[in-house]
Amino acid sequence: MDQKLKNKIAKRKKEGTLRSLSSFNDCVDFFSNDYLGLSRVEIPMEETYSGGTGSRLISGTQKSTLEAERDLAAFFDSESALMFNSGYDANLGFFSAIPQRGDTIVYDELIHASVRDGIRLGFATGLSFKHNDAIDLEHKIKQSKGTVYVAVEALYSMDGDLAPLSEIAEISNRLGAFLIVDEAHSTGVFGDKGKGRVNELNLEKNVFARLITFGKAFGSHGGLILGSEELIEFVINFSRSFIYTTALPPSSYIRAALIVAYPDIKDRRINLEENINFFRSFFTSEELFSDVKSPIQIVQKGEIEKIKQSSEELLKNRLAVKPIFSPTVPSGHERLRICIHSFNQTSEIRRLVEIIKMS
Repeated sequence: MDQKLKNKIAKRKKEGTLRSLSSFNDCVDFFSNDYLGLSRVEIPMEETYSGGTGSRLISGTQKSTLEAERDLAAFFDSESALMFNSGYDANLGFFSAIPQRGDTIVYDELIHASVRDGIRLGFATGLSFKHNDAIDLEHKIKQSKGTVYVAVEALYSMDGDLAPLSEIAEISNRLGAFLIVDEAHSTGVFGDKGKGRVNELNLEKNVFARLITFGKAFGSHGGLILGSEELIEFVINFSRSFIYTTALPPSSYIRAALIVAYPDIKDRRINLEENINFFRSFFTSEELFSDVKSPIQIVQKGEIEKIKQSSEELLKNRLAVKPIFSPTVPSGHERLRICIHSFNQTSEIRRLVEIIKMS
């Protein structure tokens, strides 16, 4: 391997931030995005195709695929919907295809890597604004050229905080910008029947496009773009990550359409809220900057060694929590990213807190 590449790996090892793959099958889950435990639910279905068989524009679209997308559009109160193989692919395809040369994408500085990569692949100009700062957002929109698109997340996955969506939507609409909201971590947890923060705040008519993922709270797979029929038609024709990849198997579309209406989601959400409240009851508001309703709670120690020590001690007690290091978060802001679930027991949460506070 080229020496430059070896040097980059060596640098990560020296800093103690080298990434590696690990499995925590025998541990209590405080690390996954399966907030409602729906990945464990089996959905009975009859489907003759077990594979995607080709791209959506060749052989990868079945009758059941189109029916599932129509059902999902109706569930999320959207005119139309289009499924991608993942939320990453959806953001990649959207932001590389929709904004044109001469346009500007104004995005929150903490926006997900998939949005940033989509911007890099496109021809529009990318311009970041300070995290959740409506004043800076307005300033950046006013200095932008061409058609302006505003990109934010409803719930930020590495901080566990919520975007001020009502304020952002007001600014975007007043200044003629098109608002795109990534609801990857908020769907299932927020809104009527888990329809997300845009639904919870009644902002559907103020948002140009929404991204929904099924690999998190809905415990399935795939990413969904919600928007007008006109928008979806454009994406089908010009989004490369949609056009040039093999489709998901039909079962993924069917499961996504069925899981959003799973009968005990309301009870699971109640359990999740109670567990979040119980976890937060052991900390002061100054110790946790994540939103009080977020299933993602951040304990920030700021030092790599302290974070590693805490996560290793938790793992010894079969409690799995992922430490987050730079460059995923800024250097000096290393943290424990704790995911609370509907299925976690109060005894498990209490033990988790005890170890964190001791280490």
